[in-house]
Amino acid sequence: MNTIQRQLLICACLSIVIFFTLSAVFFVLFPLDEWSLVWEREIMDVPFIIFAPSLSTAIGIIFGITSGFLWRKQLHSVAAGLQDLEQGRHTDVPPSPALEEFRTIWDRVEKLQKQMMEQTKLSQKLANEKAEDQEKRIQEIVSQERNRLARELHDSVSQQLFAASMLMSAINESKPLSDDRETKQLKMAEEMIHQSQLEMRALLLHLRPVALKGKSLQEGMQELLVELSQKVPMNIKWKIEPMSLDKGIEDHLFRILQESVSNTLRHSKAAMLEVLLIHRDDLIILRVVDDGIGFDVEETKAGSYGLQNMYERAVEIGGTMKIVSVKNKGTRLEVKVPMMSLKGEEND
Repeated sequence: MNTIQRQLLICACLSIVIFFTLSAVFFVLFPLDEWSLVWEREIMDVPFIIFAPSLSTAIGIIFGITSGFLWRKQLHSVAAGLQDLEQGRHTDVPPSPALEEFRTIWDRVEKLQKQMMEQTKLSQKLANEKAEDQEKRIQEIVSQERNRLARELHDSVSQQLFAASMLMSAINESKPLSDDRETKQLKMAEEMIHQSQLEMRALLLHLRPVALKGKSLQEGMQELLVELSQKVPMNIKWKIEPMSLDKGIEDHLFRILQESVSNTLRHSKAAMLEVLLIHRDDLIILRVVDDGIGFDVEETKAGSYGLQNMYERAVEIGGTMKIVSVKNKGTRLEVKVPMMSLKGEEND
């Protein structure tokens, strides 16, 4: 039996009960000598035989409609709550349901909702931990592969380029000076090999591990610059002051230095490179200067992933980066990072 049928049955039973009750009261208060008087006795100018069933039916209908709307509202509320629960949304439990049965239902819905929320939190936590573990494994694999490629390139291609460069230098030095076509081609080949060596060293620089691996920024910078000064025909100078920095700032500054030196090796054709890391006026200043051919900063910035990456790294640590480049005069890169904590340490 559905809700409508149940309400109709309740209305009919109530109307019958009210009719018999009214009839019994009427006959007790107004006894009849003959049944024909039922049509003659009136209540509110309406014969009793019509008034009694009409009033009973009206009361039954009003009661049925009122209780039907109440039940419908409660059932719709429960259905909406279960639908929200099914779709994973939060369900607002009514403060005081009208019927005890609905109060019990809402209590069970609330308990079920809490259990589902706990299970959702646990599932999300497990998913986050799994994603973090997977990301760490991927980073370790990438780092190992970068180191392997760097070793293989250094042990094979880099050494072969160095041998070819030495061979071409010996050939050009042993040939007599002339302006013939063959001499020019040999010179061009030597320059191409030299440029390939710089490209290879820049590539090896990019393949270095991103992290400093337990070293401070000063140690990592000195190791990098010493290695470059031994392998690159370029006058490299540096001034690095000792200071204590957060690990995140050190990593970002080291990567900016790597990218900047890589660009210098590949594009600048510079003979001199200066690197400066100092602390002045609550600012950490990283400066890289070369005397190369320079470039158009605005034009290159729009299409250079490396420059954009350096700008983003500087912003991530709360700093700024400025590049000034003049054609055939050189390029100057300067990163400034505010370090308020160092001032407090000095005062202490």
